[in-house]
Amino acid sequence: MAQIMTKRIPVSEDRWKELGRIKEAGQTYDALLGELIQAHNRRELASFAKNAKEGVGSWKSLEDI
Repeated sequence: MAQIMTKRIPVSEDRWKELGRIKEAGQTYDALLGELIQAHNRRELASFAKNAKEGVGSWKSLEDI
């Protein structure tokens, strides 16, 4: 398990309220941020896979590597 460190992240009052609305009862803000990061990473990976499937970007054949 990761070591718990106390850090301060400045957020606007509106952003704090939004986080409070999506946070589940009993859930820590650390866990909430972890879920948000995981969701972001999944969207980023899905976008990368979609672009690769559509041939967007520069790609090399595995045989060329």
